[in-house]
Order: sequence, then structure tokens, then C-alpha cells
Amino acid sequence: MTKTLSISLFALLASSAAFAQAPTQAPDNWFNLDPKLDKVQGVSTEKTYKELLKGKKYQSIVVAVIDGGVDTTHEDLKSVLWKNSKEIPGNGIDDDKNGYIDDVYGWNFIGGKDGRNINHETMELTRLYAPLATKFKDGKPLDASLQPEYEKYLKLKSDYEKEFNETKERYANYEGFLQQLNKINSMLKMQLKVEKLDVATLSKVNTGDENINKLAGNLKNMLEANGSPDLDDQIEKLGEAVDDLKGRLDFGLNTTINERTIVGDDPTNSSERYYGNNDVTGPDAGHGSHVAGIIAAARNNGIGMNGVADHVKIMAVRAVPNGDERDKDVANAIRYAVDNGAKVINMSFGKSYDYDKKAVDEAVKYAASKDVLLIHAAGNDASNNDTVGNYPNKNFISGGSAANWIEVGALSWKSGEESVANFSNYGKKTVDVFAPGVDIYSTVPFSKYKSNSGTSMAAPVVAGIAAVIRSYFPKLTAEQVKTIIVNSTEKFPTLQVVAPGAEDKKQVKFSDLSITGGVVNLYDAVKLAATMSKK
Repeated sequence: MTKTLSISLFALLASSAAFAQAPTQAPDNWFNLDPKLDKVQGVSTEKTYKELLKGKKYQSIVVAVIDGGVDTTHEDLKSVLWKNSKEIPGNGIDDDKNGYIDDVYGWNFIGGKDGRNINHETMELTRLYAPLATKFKDGKPLDASLQPEYEKYLKLKSDYEKEFNETKERYANYEGFLQQLNKINSMLKMQLKVEKLDVATLSKVNTGDENINKLAGNLKNMLEANGSPDLDDQIEKLGEAVDDLKGRLDFGLNTTINERTIVGDDPTNSSERYYGNNDVTGPDAGHGSHVAGIIAAARNNGIGMNGVADHVKIMAVRAVPNGDERDKDVANAIRYAVDNGAKVINMSFGKSYDYDKKAVDEAVKYAASKDVLLIHAAGNDASNNDTVGNYPNKNFISGGSAANWIEVGALSWKSGEESVANFSNYGKKTVDVFAPGVDIYSTVPFSKYKSNSGTSMAAPVVAGIAAVIRSYFPKLTAEQVKTIIVNSTEKFPTLQVVAPGAEDKKQVKFSDLSITGGVVNLYDAVKLAATMSKK
């Protein structure tokens, strides 16, 4: 959940907490760098290929990205995309008879047969609350048998109103600050006669107006605190935050809309399998393309950036809108990926409420039965997943948990007390490992690149590690790969870090934020895999 901002302009500019994630620029491609060689907590990707994997035999494997869409034309992704060799593109026939017509690059479970696609969706909280709000609009029911349902309604009503009011307030604050920042940007550029307000330019400001000098200094501090190259970049990031909040108000928390009519299925029927279309890019492939690039963007091709894994094909499965995904779609996306050959599935999404967890649980068990490893992002609410609802998760409602599941928290590239991303969810019982997730540079639509932060970025780093292991050590099972990844983490038993979300800078033991208390490392994982594969 995004923090509420102060509406005091100078307070915002002077505070490193306004949007802060890093005091200086993140090192290029830092998630692939080595802690010892490069002095940053990357996963040692380049060192691993150079020292351990050079000349080794491998098998190409398929990694499914269940997300909001993947740009299939991206210069750094098009060569690593999975293609269904049994399907003849564009002939309108289900050639491989798997129930999905023309599924060349994967499948889209949030699209309609007429080619339209869902972009924005409601939150699960809204979908649970809206029908009960209608049912109990006249207040407490006289029928005693309805009392349990009424109590559920009251809880959801409280949660919904709290979420709505907080989102509305945040939107107003963010939008107000954005407007002020745009005015300052234009005014300063004009007065200083410059085209760009970056740290170097702002550092040299020394006019006869102390207010301008102070403003320039505060802007410089803000850019340094957020790792932004210039004020235009900072404004763009803030604009995206404003758009996200507006989308949540207009769609996510809107009790009157029903975008699901686009798909034309019965959203309450989780047993329904064959719906959607073959448009795996959809209207907004920014998030999914970024995730795909972290896993497997073409390595050493002289453009863009390097993904973690080589010899991998990315299968795109679209099931995540701007809003909350539906359990039915998640379950079907997992099953589709498994049935079409994926050995690792990345799931960089999540929500606070569930609708049909049983359907998702059954799909996870199905993946386990087919030796498929699932990697899931822990979430970005700075919450303890041990005590707060976070779905999907590895714990089955029938008891027990998935042994083929890895839950991932986000690590900053900074060291010491600021090692953990301030937004990352955590959990001594629920989160398995931490991985790089702040200022991760990767692919976005139209053959462009961008730095994003989130556990959504940390999960594909782990998915990439899993893919490397499954590629070079194909006899190892999904459970063995999980064991290797969690047992090869680098531990920091004495490290004290600022607790995620702690505005007072309260510190906790890093070892208490996850089950392993460790950070993933490809180099150590490959060494352990080599040992295990000989047994």
C-alpha cells in the first residue's frame, strides 16, 4: 500500500521518505552482479556463467510468466519466446486440440472471443463487498440464519470504506504534489535557462534569490534520495503513481462496473476452462514484459540488458489485469502452463482477499504432480504475511503446504540497515527468501527499458535462478530445485535492518523476515546443484 504524502511542498522535497528508495543511482544491471567482486548484493549471474557453467551441457526449458501480458515484438524478448510448434498461427483452428485456438505464444484468460481485452478490473474486496451491500441495504436482517453473512458484510464494509477513504486521500495528495512539481519544473527551467533539472545542474544554482537557491537544494536532495536522474524522471514516476491511484478509484473500488462481460464466461464457475483469446500482449504489457526480461532477456546480444537465465523460452499467460486477478483465471493459467510444458512458473501478483482458494490450491497440487516449480512475489504492502491475508499462497485450506512453491521478498541494492526494500512484505513463516527487487532495469513495451521496483521484480530473479538450475541439471526435481535455492542463500545472522514500512526507522533482525533469513545467489545454488545431481 502506498504511503500518504504530506501536502507541504517543502516538507516533501526535503524528506527522503517522500518517494525514497536509494541515496544514489543503482549500479547498472546490479541484480546480476556479485557481492564480493562488485560490492553489491546481486545474485552473481555473470560470475556463475564465467566460472561454473562455461562449456557445460544444458537443455532448453520453458518458463511461464503469468502476468498482465508480454510484448512479443520486443527486441530483447522476441528471440526467447516460447512458440507452440503444434499450432498453425492465424488459421482459427485448435490444431493441437488443447482447447485453445491459435495459442502460439501462450493464452489470455482475460480476453473475449471478439478480441477485446480486460485492462482495469475491480479489487477482490470490491467484488466480495458489492453484492452483500445490495443484499443488506436495509440493515440488519430479521432472519437469524442470515446473521453470519451479515457479520461478514459488516467486516467487508469496514474494510472497503477504509480502503476507499485512504485511496481517495492519497490520490488527492499525490495529484496536488504533482501539479506543484510541474509548475516548479517549468519555472526553474525558464529562470535558469536549462532544458533539464538534474543533480549536477541543481548543485550549481546560486542566484540572488535565497528561495530559489533553497528550492534547488531541496530538489537536488529529493532526486538523490530517489535515485532519479532528473526532475522529469521523478515527475514521470509520480504521474504513474497518480494514474494507479485514479485507476483504483475509478475501477478497483467501483461497486457498479462489471468488466468481466468482456470475457463472456461465468466468473463464479471455477471449473470452466476454455475461454479467453490468444492475445498475450493485451492493452498493458508493461509489468509482464519487465518480469519476462528479468528472467530471460537475451543475454550478451549487445542491446538492452541481460536476463538471469540463458537457454529459456518464455511462455506468456495473461491472467492479471490492472486490479485484482480472479482465482479462476489464476488456476487455469497454472494448468495451461503446466499442460504446455512449463517447468517454472513466475507469479508476480497477489491480493488481500480470496474468492475460490480451493481452485487455486488444486492447480498448485496439479503443478506439483507434474514436477513444476512455482515462484510467487510476497507483495508490496510492507506487511507481515504471517498475520495478514495474502493470496495466492502455498498453504492449502485442506491443510499442509506446497513443496513446489517459493515465496520471495524484495531486497534493495543498498547495504547495512537499508538492505531490505521499504515496501516489501515479509514473514518468518511464510516468505522463503529475499532477492533483488529495487531499481531493477528491464524490458518494457516498444523495445524500451525501464527501472522498476517491487517484489514483482524479486520473484523473476528467483525464477531465473530456478530456470538455470533446471536447464543445466535437468534430472533434479522441482522440490530439489527449491531445496537448492533456499539452502544456498547467503545468511546475515547479525544484520539489523530497518523494518519495511517503519517510518520511525525501527530495526529488526534480517533473519526474522523470512524462513531462511537469506538472500538467493545463483553461484552458490549452481555449486549445490552440481553436488546434489551426483547423488
